[in-house]
Amino acid sequence: MRAETTIPAWTFLEEAEAPPLTLWELFWRRFRRHKMALFGLVVLSLLVLYSLGGSLFFTESYANHTDTGIRLQPPSREHPFGTDTVGRDILARTIYGGQISLLIGLTAMLVEVLIGVAIGALAGYYGGWLDSLLMRFTEAMLNIPQLFLLLVMAKFFGGKVPNIVLFGRTFSGSVVVIVLIIGATSWMYLARIVRAEFLSIKEREFILAARAAGTPTGQIIFQHILPNAIAPIIVAATLGVANAITLEAYISFLGLGVQPPTATWGNMLEGAYNYIETAPWLWIFPGTLIVLTVLSINFVGDGLRDALDPRSLAR
Repeated sequence: MRAETTIPAWTFLEEAEAPPLTLWELFWRRFRRHKMALFGLVVLSLLVLYSLGGSLFFTESYANHTDTGIRLQPPSREHPFGTDTVGRDILARTIYGGQISLLIGLTAMLVEVLIGVAIGALAGYYGGWLDSLLMRFTEAMLNIPQLFLLLVMAKFFGGKVPNIVLFGRTFSGSVVVIVLIIGATSWMYLARIVRAEFLSIKEREFILAARAAGTPTGQIIFQHILPNAIAPIIVAATLGVANAITLEAYISFLGLGVQPPTATWGNMLEGAYNYIETAPWLWIFPGTLIVLTVLSINFVGDGLRDALDPRSLAR
């Protein structure tokens, strides 16, 4: 017969006397169980460090400097990533292009969250005719192909915004156009998620009690309902960054995105299809950075979804 394993009584006493975990500790315990999310977080941190720290070694003027005498040079000791069709160093351009691509992803996500949360919150809380009106508008936007709408709006508004000088750097006005266009065409799914959360939470006892106590509507929305709906918003916002970076790459590849001299990983791919075999370094390095960034953000988003699930936090 197999001998039974005896567990010391002090083990149970230690577990019973251990202080309860905080919400942050519960979240981190759930998140670190997701190995791919941890991997994505590490890779994403390295990519951000690469884009920001690389500017300490290369200036933006060097990244934009053209020298046709060294055009289409393969990777070498002097130019580790090679040079492009006008002799610019691809390594330096991926550094500054990464800054713009990440900036576009973050700012477009903020625009998406502001619009999506506002429409979803109003529709879910007030209901009635306002809910019907906002949801029909949302469904109409969903029926328009996003990429087609992006191309049309980018073509119409492109070149109409002057360059912007910020923190001593000159940004193409097309950056602002792309951010607003992506944010204004990506909020629909988030709005539906927020509406569903508001419809569920507003019928709970603590919200009914707040209404009965005469709590102002704004306070109920922003201090009681919205904090309880923040988990799916955070997950959607995280994935929205990856979506914005990918969309920027799409339209920049077609020549309608961010315009030179401002570099992004997306517009570095423009024209690279002419050199797929003869100069593969033109698309390998910026393309790899885009893939790694999008995959890392998606992995982190999956980990956040699991970690912020209330049913998971209970375990």
